[in-house]
Amino acid sequence: MVQLEYRSLEANKISRELFARFERRQTVTRCWRKVDGEWVIKDIAFVDEWNEAEYSELIDRLKSIVLEGGFTFGAFSDGFLKGFVGVTPNLFGCRREYLDLPELHVSEDMRNLGIGKRLFFEAAAWAKTHGAKKLYISAHSSEESQAFYRAVGCVEAQEYDAAHVEKEPCDCQMEYVL
Repeated sequence: MVQLEYRSLEANKISRELFARFERRQTVTRCWRKVDGEWVIKDIAFVDEWNEAEYSELIDRLKSIVLEGGFTFGAFSDGFLKGFVGVTPNLFGCRREYLDLPELHVSEDMRNLGIGKRLFFEAAAWAKTHGAKKLYISAHSSEESQAFYRAVGCVEAQEYDAAHVEKEPCDCQMEYVL
């Protein structure tokens, strides 16, 4: 059985070394797409892996979340980061009821162990105590990612955030009511 330790991520410890044994790889075979107002599954195959530039951007985003007063939380196995989540601290949306969950990732070698679910619900609890009524998730459209978010109770967002849609037009815009 895998022993895990969960703890907050500190800005001064968020570096490339933190991800030394983190396997960001996802083999995608099918994705959800909205066609004529209806969600359909399409055969779209690719492998999603982060390159060094993407790790650098991620590190900057996570540090920014911490320094702005947001929430970052990680799952560690044998001292190595194996999953993490981030929530930004600023409410948005027409009723200012959303907090953004821009990061939720589990290392490929540690998936299907409940890590993602634990991280998600830690993030949801934090968001609720910080004034949010909903979490906003611009979620990868892969069949597996969508199955995860639906299993934890996420639904299509009632209000789409234009910046998220512009940045990732193939993502599914979702929300989780707190």
